[in-house]
Amino acid sequence: MSIVTVQLGQCGNQIGFEVFDALFSDSHCPQGLCSKRENEAYQASCKERFFSEEENGVPIARAVLVDMEPKVINQTLSKAAHSGRWKYGQHSCFCQKQGSGNNWAYGYSVHGPRHEESIMNLIQKEVEKCDSLNGFFIIMSMAGGTGSGLGAFVTQNLQDQYSNSLKMNQIIWPYGTGEVIVQNYNSILTLSHLYRSSDALLVHENDAVHKICAKLMNIKQISFRDINQVLAHQLGSVFQPTYSGEGSFHYRRNPLGAFKDPALYTSWLEPVHAFSVWKTQRAFSKYEKSAALVSNSQFLVKPLDTIVGKAWNMFASKAYIHQYTKFGIEEEDFLDSFTLLEQVIASYCNLGF
Repeated sequence: MSIVTVQLGQCGNQIGFEVFDALFSDSHCPQGLCSKRENEAYQASCKERFFSEEENGVPIARAVLVDMEPKVINQTLSKAAHSGRWKYGQHSCFCQKQGSGNNWAYGYSVHGPRHEESIMNLIQKEVEKCDSLNGFFIIMSMAGGTGSGLGAFVTQNLQDQYSNSLKMNQIIWPYGTGEVIVQNYNSILTLSHLYRSSDALLVHENDAVHKICAKLMNIKQISFRDINQVLAHQLGSVFQPTYSGEGSFHYRRNPLGAFKDPALYTSWLEPVHAFSVWKTQRAFSKYEKSAALVSNSQFLVKPLDTIVGKAWNMFASKAYIHQYTKFGIEEEDFLDSFTLLEQVIASYCNLGF
């Protein structure tokens, strides 16, 4: 079962490179701490999932790269090619330099529709290389400008054209102190659109990853690449093939240890149905033991409520609204986004009842 990755904007392309590099490094780690047969099966599974046919002995990532500017894409292609271990396909990139600045509305309402056919054709070509398509992994910023708007548009198109395939979006939650003056607007627009078209949102908070770099890894001068490598490591462990020696994926329904506690879950869901375990004998990236937890919980209620509140305060004073209306995003679209996200917050707050 193969996964086609769509890397959108500067954020998506830089993280995407690190993800593929981490996956390749892990699958070719000589010390998998398992039998030769298990290790070979693990490598084959990883290759089938994330890489397509080899070109001159070099695996090609199952990915489509999209950005508004050529610089980041060219850098990403070059880094992968120079590694000599894996690379991106020659015809897997779309880049169309346009004016307009870093604008969510431009990405969603102008750039997306204008280049929809070209982008979707690239994605279709990657899909056709898969013997069996599992789904799409879309990497993008939540609060960025054009890339976020375009990411929401592309995800919507994937839902329309591949409704039976999984769409998972990995989004980067912005720093609380702010990166872009309109990041809260961009965030609510991105989240509300993805809520309608994506099957799952895998969220990473910049502030949390920054703390990992500073406190756990003791990095003094933290760069974006440091952060991206931590993200890639976490994503790689989540996507690690869970393969058993008997020749099948190993899945256990029963919770382990403390995860049996009913207090951890909503009252209308039994622990046996709320918690699933996938495991493998094969170590991840030289670690003798490792664990990755993906949870759907109330954890993001507070940061989501904060972003919605800040965006509403700006909206109430009509700040920067003209940057969106001139490209077709009307005030009603903002109100629809606020309404939807308030309903999401309320639903998560009521999980325990």
